[in-house]
This record gives sequence, C-alpha cells and structure tokens, in this order.
Amino acid sequence: MRKLLVVGILNLFILSAFAQMPGGMRAGGGGAQSMNIGHFFGKLVDSKTNKGLESVTVQLIGNKFDTVTKKMKEAILSTQITKANGDFNFENLPVFGSFKMKASALGYKSLEKTLTFGIKMPQPGAANAAGGNMQQILAMADKDLGNIKMEEDATNLGNVTVTSSAKPLLELGIDRKIFNVDKNLVSSGQTATEIMKSIPSLNVDIDGNVTMRNASPTLFIDNRPTTLTLDQIPADIIDKVELITNPSAKFDASGGNAGILNIVLKKNKKTGYNGGIRTGIDSRGKLNLGGDLNLRQNKINFSLSANFNERKSISDGITDRNNLLFTPSSVYNTSHGVNTGYFGFLRTGLDFLIDNRNTISIAGNFMRGQFDNEQTQKVDSTIKSVFSSYNLINNTSNFMMRNMGTQVSYKHNFTKSGHNISADFNYNSSNNDNNADISTQTYNSTGSTKGQALLQKTIGGGSTKNYILQADYENPLSDDSKLEAGVRTAIRDFSNMSDQYRYDYSSSAYTLVPGISNKYKFYDQVSAAYTTYSFKVKKWSYQLGLRAESSTYTGTLLNAKGQDSATFKVNYPLSLFPSAFVTYKMDDKQDLQLNYSRRVNRPNFFQLMPFPDYSDPQNINIGNAGLKPEFTNSFEVSYNNAYTRGANFLATAFFKHTTDLITRYVYRDKNGLVSGDSAFFNTYINADYSYSYGLELTNKMALTKWWDFTVNVNLFNSKINATVPGQSLSNSLVSWFGKMNNNFKAGKGWSIQFSGDYQAKSVLPPNSGGGGRGGGMMWGGQQSTSQGYNLPRYGFDMAIRKDWTWKNGQSGSLTLSMNDVFRTQVFKTYSESTFFTQNSERKRDQQVLRLNFSYRFGKFDATLFKRKNTKAEQGGGGMEMIQQ
Repeated sequence: MRKLLVVGILNLFILSAFAQMPGGMRAGGGGAQSMNIGHFFGKLVDSKTNKGLESVTVQLIGNKFDTVTKKMKEAILSTQITKANGDFNFENLPVFGSFKMKASALGYKSLEKTLTFGIKMPQPGAANAAGGNMQQILAMADKDLGNIKMEEDATNLGNVTVTSSAKPLLELGIDRKIFNVDKNLVSSGQTATEIMKSIPSLNVDIDGNVTMRNASPTLFIDNRPTTLTLDQIPADIIDKVELITNPSAKFDASGGNAGILNIVLKKNKKTGYNGGIRTGIDSRGKLNLGGDLNLRQNKINFSLSANFNERKSISDGITDRNNLLFTPSSVYNTSHGVNTGYFGFLRTGLDFLIDNRNTISIAGNFMRGQFDNEQTQKVDSTIKSVFSSYNLINNTSNFMMRNMGTQVSYKHNFTKSGHNISADFNYNSSNNDNNADISTQTYNSTGSTKGQALLQKTIGGGSTKNYILQADYENPLSDDSKLEAGVRTAIRDFSNMSDQYRYDYSSSAYTLVPGISNKYKFYDQVSAAYTTYSFKVKKWSYQLGLRAESSTYTGTLLNAKGQDSATFKVNYPLSLFPSAFVTYKMDDKQDLQLNYSRRVNRPNFFQLMPFPDYSDPQNINIGNAGLKPEFTNSFEVSYNNAYTRGANFLATAFFKHTTDLITRYVYRDKNGLVSGDSAFFNTYINADYSYSYGLELTNKMALTKWWDFTVNVNLFNSKINATVPGQSLSNSLVSWFGKMNNNFKAGKGWSIQFSGDYQAKSVLPPNSGGGGRGGGMMWGGQQSTSQGYNLPRYGFDMAIRKDWTWKNGQSGSLTLSMNDVFRTQVFKTYSESTFFTQNSERKRDQQVLRLNFSYRFGKFDATLFKRKNTKAEQGGGGMEMIQQ
C-alpha cells in the first residue's frame, strides 16, 4: 500500500510538471524534460532619469510545442504591464533555451532583449546539467535582469497625443478597405454621417444618404446588420470604417451591387480601468455630451458608453418644374425648413472569460430620439406662360424613434491556435411614430384667397424587428491554410401604417381618407450556409468561398382596424453565391489583388404586392408577385504600394453587371372601377441589365514631418439599359469625384485638419426607391425611369485641436471646427421624363461652428478586483466584444 502511494505521488508530480511545460513534452522525443522553475524579474527605467516606467507593455516570447504540426513554434508565453515603479516578473518558465523580451510604451523606443538562464541541456550519460549540482541550477533559474533602460522617442515627445498614434489612415484587408477614423477632427461631436464625408469612395448627399459606387450600401455595426441609421450613431464612439465593396461568401448575399459599410465601434481591452468624458456646443447653441468607462481585470471586461446630442438643421430649396403632359404648365417652388431635436445613445457590454478556452459576451444598446420639423413652401403655378395662382404650405411634423438591440455570443478556442467555434444571437428592434399637420392656402393672381385652406393630417408609425442566429467555425489546417464554415438564419418582421386625414369644415372634424391611407406588414426569412478555404503558396494567397441562400417573403395588407386583409407569399429557391480572392505579394511593400463575388437584390413589398391600389383612379398602382431578384456579378483588381514610411498608394478598378433589372413599367388598360373607361397602370417587371465600371485612386503620404496629405479620386461610369414593352430607356454618364485631407502637426500638441471634396456632373443614382437614410433600407428598391444628373459641387471643412497629456495617464483635447467654410455646398439636380423637366437646388447647414472638449483617464495596473495572487495577467484568450 505504501509503495502504491509513493508511485501515485510520483506520477502526479510528473503529470504536474508535464502540464506546466509550454506545449508539453515532445511526444516520443526522448531526452530531458524542461523544468518550469525559471524566473526573470527586473525593472524598466527612463534612460535619462533612471525613474521606473509605469504601464509599459512587456512580452516574453519563447518556443512552444505545437501539438498539431509536432514542431516547436515561436509564441508569446506571457504579457504583462509594469507596476508603478517599473517592476515586472515572469515566473514558471522552462530553464532551457533562449527567450525574447519586448517592451513598448508611448513616447519611448521599442525595446527587444534576448534572455537566457545559461543552463545547458544535459547530455546523455551526464551526471547533471550546467556542470554543477541542483543548488546551482536553482540559483541560475532565478535571474535578476536589473534596471533595463528605455530611450525616449524624439519623434513622439511633446506631441504624443496627436493623430498619429501608430494606426495608419488606410489599411488593406483581404476583402475590405479599413479607414481608421478615431482621430478625425472635423467630425468631433457630430454623427456618423459627418465621418462618411471624409471616407474615400463614399458620397454623401444633402439628406445624409450615403452611396458607394453610385448605389446605397448595407449598413453594418461590428459585422452585424443594424436598424440604426448613420445620423443616429455618435461619431465619437466610432473607431474605424470598413468598406467591403465586394463581400465574400461569409457575408449575407442580399443588398444588390452596393456592398457593405461596416462601422467598428471603439473598444478598450487594456487591463485596469479607463474612460473619458466629452462635451461640446455649436454656433446654434446645441449641445452634445458623452462619456465612456471600461473595466478589465482577470476574467471580466465591462464597458459602458452614453451620448446625448441636440440638433438644429436649417435647409433651403428651390424647384422649377415644367409639366409637358396635356396643357403645358410650370411650377416654381421655394421652401425653408428648420429641424430641431435630440437623441440619446446608451451602449454596454460584458465579456466573461469562463476559462482560457471559453468566453461568453453580452452586449446591448438603446437609442431614443425626437425631432420636430417646421417647413414653409410657396408654390407659384403658371399655365401657358400666364401666372395663375400660388399656394402657401405650412408643414409641422413630429418624429419619435426608439431602437434597442442585444447580442449574446459564445466562443470556444480549441488547443490549436486559431481553431475556434462561435455562436451568437442578435436581436434588434426599431420603432417610430410620426405626425404631421399640413395647411395649404391657395391665392389667385391678385393675392386674394381662393376658398378655404386645405387642412391635412398624417398619423403614422412602424416597427422593424431583426432576429439573427448564426454559428461560425474556423480551423487553421496548417500555417498556410484555413477552413471556415458557418450557418445563418435572419428574420425581419416589419410593419407600417400611415393614416391620412382631411379637415371637413361642415362637421368641424378631421375625416379619414382611406384611398391614400395604407397599413401593411411583411415577414422575411433568409437561411444560409457558407464555407471558405484560404491558403498560401509562396507569394500567392487565395480565398475561395461558396454561399447558399434561400428565402421566403410574406406580405400582408391590413384594413382600417389593423386586421389582415389580403396576403401574398413568395418563395425564392436556393441560389448559390461564389466568391474568390487572389492576392500576390510582389514584395514587402507591394500587393496585387483580384476578387469576384455574386450578389442578389430581392424585390420589396410594393414591387411584389399583386393587389391594385385605386387611390388615384387614373393612375393605378399594382405590384408583380412574379418578379425575379436582380443578380449582380462584381469584379475588382487592386494594387497597394506602401512605397515609403508613412505613405501608401491604392488603386482599384471595378466592374459590376446586373441582370433581371427591376424596372417601373407603365401601361394603359381597362379601368376595373369605371365601366368602359381606361387608366394608367404602374407596375414592375424584370427588364434588361445595367453595368458600372470605374477606377479608384487613393494616395496617403507624409510630405514633411508635420504635414500628412491624403487624396482620393474616383472615376466611374454607370449605364442602365431598361428595355420594356413599347419603351426603351438608357442612361449613361462618365463622372468623377475627388477628396483631399490635410493634417498638420503644429508642435506643442497643436494640430490642424483641412479637408475638401469635389463632385463632378453625375448621373442620378439608379435606385430611387430603395435607398434609406444613411445606408439604405435592407430590401433594395425600384429603378428610376426618369433620367437626369447631379450638377457639380464642392466644399471645404476645417478644424484645429490642442492636445494635452499628463504623466498620470490622463489626457485632454479641445477642438474647434467648421463645416462648409466657404458656403459652396449647394446640391443641384436636373431630371426629365416624358411628362416633365425639372431643375432643383438645395442647401443645408452651411458654416456651422463647433467647439468640443474631451478628457480621458485611466490606470492600467489596476487592483480593482483585488486578485488573490500577483501573477501577471496573460494576454489573449478572450473574445473581442461585439456591440451593436
């Protein structure tokens, strides 16, 4: 019994020693087993003052056995942050072999040092290791590295907080372009819409609608679809913007040819606590307030962010329209609008590291806003060149919105690095209520009123609920290959109502007008599965993918009581969406990439609804339940050259071809309401095709040590061929736009940003019915049958900032900015059809001055959760929190 006990204890001791070895003992390798009794300790100090350096990141790198490849691989064994006096220590290390220690800190040159315990591996038959006894080994395994000096980095001193904190403006991923915008000065205190104006390849119109290559992209937040719009997202919480112009098979295939605009929110994973507060005011007296807090210690990472923004927007417009149908007439419309309101945004998240291999994340957001709009219009009417009358229209409206989202994620890391499986559930709900009162008074040519004013009222509202359940799997099969796969189900539950009322003077009450009121809902479900395989062969990198999707769409008209009135259902069969990315690494500075993907744009509710709408007996609207989706094939070739330090040149050529174009079609047929009469029917059919091609050029360079310059030029052509029965429509125009951004470092913490853009004459965007505000609705839209173009426009924005940094880790900044400095941003369009010609001009929010202040604090060696031991926290192992 005693012998069994001794043997058991010895076995436990051996197993314990084996478990502590990095990677374990080499299987079948024989030889001596490394003893994990090594201990490095020391202090990092300033090379001039010899004072200890706090919050320096220190990594210890050594060889680790890979159980898959059966080879030793270099890996990070431990990461920690120095204490207030600069001390650090690494424990439980193997005593054989060599190590690398790396240290980095803001304002200091990175340091790298080779370390060894000086203990040699025992030779076969040797009595002991290191030529001595065990006491000598133990003494050598406890090594004091002394004071290690770090030199100041002269290029960062004094201006350590200016916008060049190591992240480049532009990064090129295998399937996306990444723009780091966390230090954008002009957008400080504003919304995501302002940030998009500075992003190459994006255009933003006067209403905040964003287009990418002349189409509206699908908006994502942290790689997930969202019901938020760009003007509901504070700019101060955005870390970077990713343009996925040609999404791979890993992404949802819907969205047509527009691609994906992915907004990545700021996250902080530094140990300890840190946060910030910010506030600002503009020249119209509107405030913005915000703050964030992040706590990270041991197994917990908690974050909280809140923002409050007030808004006052002023717009003016002119429209001159000539009607060509029947008796020629013209309408001249002038308008002035003032929109005031606010929105608040709250975001929170929690990561919990169950153990080294399992992490669960919970995140949520809440947004609420209210806006009031007052608009006055004067409409002059002329018939046969003779002034006949004018209307004065007063429109007072109120809009309230609420958005709530939550996400629960789980991730399991297998023993092999990069091998993981994850699952997450996303829920996002958006609700809105809108009311409007419209008064229209008509006057004759002498200025006298013609009858009583027409009083109208609109009461409306709607809701959107998104549910997404997905699972993803990643497996690096080798150092040069990786397999990914996943499944996804997305459900969208949408409802909308709009009741139109007119005032009845005889009864002194508003009465419902059923013909122009509508209530409807739809339910959309898309199921998908994908797989991608990535691999490298010398200088070539490949990613091949295939996605399969099927969907079901159910639409329902509701009666006045909100009950189901008529329902239609469309089942779309399984479709395949391949993608391919090929990258050639020409050298350390140059890359060449070719990619391809297939996308789909499915019809929306009104395009599919097969029930006639008789609100206008002479122009009856009816959908087409037999519509097929549009399919787009996209090709890109990109060349990236980091030709010198701090400089980058990117050139991209693209071509997109869309078939089964969803096109509005007007025909004349018998009127079902009036016997013996006919009427115009407006419907939709699949017509011919459209294509677009272009060239994007972006160059970022440091002209001097104090001047960074970025310029972007986009040249493109979009052509629509929409041949329908009895009518052939074609619209094409070569156009271009350019953007430039200048960053100046003036020394002593001062920096200046000056940016501008120019839009040449361009064809009107083809999707006139599907683009929503700031990123577009998620269900596409009809093609415009009117032809026209936007006239050239240009504008400039400017900002100046002062930064402060204190040794205790606190920092502050004060920013003064102005948009449209020279009042040149005027949006002019011309459009025409068989029925009319029209010129319009609009301008909004010119020369608005903003002053913003921000303050950041933090401590990165926190003892907030009072750990029971003093071992350094290991880096990695957790999952980055996804917040939406």
